[in-house]
Amino acid sequence: MDRTLSRSDQDQLRAAVVRLTGAPTDFDAVLRRAEGRRLVLIGEASHGTHEFYRIRAELTKRLIREQGFSAVAIEGDWPDAYRVNRFVRGDPAIGDAEESLSEFARFPQWMWRNADVVDFVGWLRAFNDAHPDRMAGFYGLDLYSLHASIEAVVGFLRDVDPAAALRALRRYDCFTRYGPDPQQYGYAALVRPEDTCETEVVQQLVELRAKAAEYALKDGAAAEDRLFFAEQNARVVVEAERYYRVMYHGGVASWNLRDRHMATTLEAILGHLDAQRTDAGPSKVVVWAHNSHLGDASATEASARGETNLGELVRAAHANDALLVGFTTYEGTVTATSDWDEPAERMRVLPAHPGSYEALFHSLGVDRFTLDLGAAGPARALLAPSRLERFIGVVYRPETERLSHYYRASLPAQFDVVFHHDRTRAVEPLERSPAWQPATHELPETYPSAL
Repeated sequence: MDRTLSRSDQDQLRAAVVRLTGAPTDFDAVLRRAEGRRLVLIGEASHGTHEFYRIRAELTKRLIREQGFSAVAIEGDWPDAYRVNRFVRGDPAIGDAEESLSEFARFPQWMWRNADVVDFVGWLRAFNDAHPDRMAGFYGLDLYSLHASIEAVVGFLRDVDPAAALRALRRYDCFTRYGPDPQQYGYAALVRPEDTCETEVVQQLVELRAKAAEYALKDGAAAEDRLFFAEQNARVVVEAERYYRVMYHGGVASWNLRDRHMATTLEAILGHLDAQRTDAGPSKVVVWAHNSHLGDASATEASARGETNLGELVRAAHANDALLVGFTTYEGTVTATSDWDEPAERMRVLPAHPGSYEALFHSLGVDRFTLDLGAAGPARALLAPSRLERFIGVVYRPETERLSHYYRASLPAQFDVVFHHDRTRAVEPLERSPAWQPATHELPETYPSAL
């Protein structure tokens, strides 16, 4: 049902928004909402929109500079992101920001190998170089990296315990008969559920944890950091094995497993950073992921299907210690594909459905703004009745958009703050296929003016 606001309600909502003009003070209200919080989760309504990446990066820079946030955790795989972590912390073996992103080689490459992420990673390295006493890291939360994580565990053990490396190879050899695509393993496990690698991967994680104290003594703090990297990779293998085993069963099991893995990884990052701190304060982390992962799932129709997500789990664990920030757009272009594992395209985003939050925001006549959804303002009451909300992942199908890319949600219960850009443009991949062509009618983004 299209809940059209009255003219007076629209006026109230319009008065509540903070217009984004390019001034240095544009994000001040959001930064005030973040003060004292340990976690700031910053979403995106698609995996391929420049404005979402740029605003998220600018907010994160200020959180690191002004509020002492000590890490960025992304919806990306653990070993791929850890190469970036090494670079931003000064590893001389990695030449530049673009090279640090080289491990993001699996579809969808543009999600992290794009111009906006390169700019942010370069900034983070420069910040860390200038502030060695308050370095900020870069970590992945996801679990798709089965084979890369296996290689990382074995590589670590070869350096610290060659005999243990041989045992790990024997255990992980279980996967070799299924080839390099872990989905083949998942299908085989569906057909022969008694013939899986579950026992082997759990044994490997248990052994690594049992010998953690011994390995940590080998090279002080450096070994402790490498051990954390290796142990998380071993846990990724356990969770990835389980994920690919359940993915063919359908339902919500694989979604929930993935988001619970991300929540557990986030807690592990917080604990690791806390252990490294020399002061009494807790570590603070910014999280980058899609709205569908970071907005509280209990406020959406997905909850009725039994889905949970990272945002809901973080709120349950950290309550008011977390700030959830979402994004919306009315129309524009996006980097996406028509189907999984196809080359990236610059695609036209249709004007939002009339019954959606995006269309409501468009009707306000303010092209870009931020809106506080807290209890103290009028926005919460006006926007509380559920509406359609659009989500675009790496695949975009305009021909079935209403069914493929919308669900119902109560935006004020889902997020604490929302950014709206009425017209947005596609993020620029580092590798452009013939299917991705710049649009001549789209002018380069100059907001904010300080960039």
